[in-house]
Amino acid sequence: MLAALALMLCTSCELPATPVIGVDAGTVDVELVLAVDVSSSMDEGEFALQRAGYVKALRHPDFVNAVLSGVRGRIAVTYFEWAGTVQQESVIPWQIIDSRDSADEFAAKLAVRPIGGSGGTSISNAVAFGASLLQDNDFRGEKKVIDISGDGPNNTGAPVEVARNNAVATGIIINGLPILVRPTGSLEHIDRYYAECVTGGPGSFVLPIHLASEFITAIRRKLILEVSGVTDAPDILKIQATEPVNCLVGERYRLVYPEP
Repeated sequence: MLAALALMLCTSCELPATPVIGVDAGTVDVELVLAVDVSSSMDEGEFALQRAGYVKALRHPDFVNAVLSGVRGRIAVTYFEWAGTVQQESVIPWQIIDSRDSADEFAAKLAVRPIGGSGGTSISNAVAFGASLLQDNDFRGEKKVIDISGDGPNNTGAPVEVARNNAVATGIIINGLPILVRPTGSLEHIDRYYAECVTGGPGSFVLPIHLASEFITAIRRKLILEVSGVTDAPDILKIQATEPVNCLVGERYRLVYPEP
């Protein structure tokens, strides 16, 4: 499956206001899981850029406007970091974002978390954990989305296609932010891998980062696209894989499949 790369051309434009319908406390436009790679293949500079990208994106007026332009004018969001396993201490619990203040509150929680990496790359564990967060909360969202970043292929845990297919079968959408600033030795075209093996669901997309300078803008564009509900954004670029992508390429280097 090839997913589209969608770029929002006008990230500084004021979005039109949308009347908010009457809702109860648990109803939101989107339930959004932010799953962020902190594997050892990334360096401290990339960790810092990635963290700054999410903090600034959550605080950006364009992101807040995108949230407020939804039918209900509110989303629920949670965040965690992962490598070979999910970093439990990194989890920021679910929170409603429905204003600039609530977006800033969530960003402030993220900004003060310690930054650190760990060994291994288990996209499958991250997807499965994200799916469990979506299944076991008190919200009712029009969309359930896992937003996952990463710079290498799955090399531990269950095969990534299994986790992806299980999540998509329950109605979850998985979008990808593959990081190609320093391509991993096991797979240069991580964007193709994410398109074929990681992302899935209606309207899913992949937005790659090629340069360190792109982190902040790309993360902001991705979050805006996810909460705005736009599926026909202009300037769509498709990844054309010249050769089939082996979704088990990472497992060649580390064959570890723990008990489910």
